[in-house]
Amino acid sequence: MSRAVISASGVSHSFDTGPTPVTVLRDIDLEVNAGELLMLVGPSGSGKTTLLHILGRLLSPTSGVVTLYGADTQSLAEEELAALRLKYFGFVFQSYNLFPVLTATENVMVMLDLLGTPRQIARDRARELLKSVGLGQRLDSYPSQLSSGQRQRVAIARALAGDPKILMADEPTAALDSESGLRAMELLQLLAHQQERAVVIVTHDPRILHFADRVIHLEDGQIAERSGRAQGSSSHAMGVL
Repeated sequence: MSRAVISASGVSHSFDTGPTPVTVLRDIDLEVNAGELLMLVGPSGSGKTTLLHILGRLLSPTSGVVTLYGADTQSLAEEELAALRLKYFGFVFQSYNLFPVLTATENVMVMLDLLGTPRQIARDRARELLKSVGLGQRLDSYPSQLSSGQRQRVAIARALAGDPKILMADEPTAALDSESGLRAMELLQLLAHQQERAVVIVTHDPRILHFADRVIHLEDGQIAERSGRAQGSSSHAMGVL
């Protein structure tokens, strides 16, 4: 397995939601490697999404250390963390977070605009990405004109726009039917295995567990179990990039 791109050591996290802090993560030790698809699973309230946000540097832990390519990220200011996320991470959220007044192409261009990519180059790159995820016929469609599976593919294309080394996905198949979920997972698996990206997925969906190289089971904010590749993992995936 490739060396770790993210390492969490002794990570704990509490939320101040009232007079007594609520602890949602306790002493998590975890590495995320390039070229693997890692899934975080567990019951609601087990800390999966909080851990995803900490690994993706959207949230800082209450205690413990998170390193990226061996460099400590704990002392970075918010502006530095924002730049780090833009450089290294792509995020895919359950709700897609697409702009309804923008076309599929324009939604992908948003990320490229943030990176300062010239407008025409950004448009060409966005269209290339959408074609690579099977949306070559829907380049100028608005989110309302797309199915849930197609909207998820736009979100994945947008996450890939900055060519991130790490993809973080929160419940990427929750709103999808079986076929659309399968196709989305085939794409994410290909990105890990053929492009050496680290892919971390939070899921409640038992239909997709066989895609994982590793599954981390969380319970009450702690790692209850670690397991390797499930049998029968899909080895075929649609072409991308």
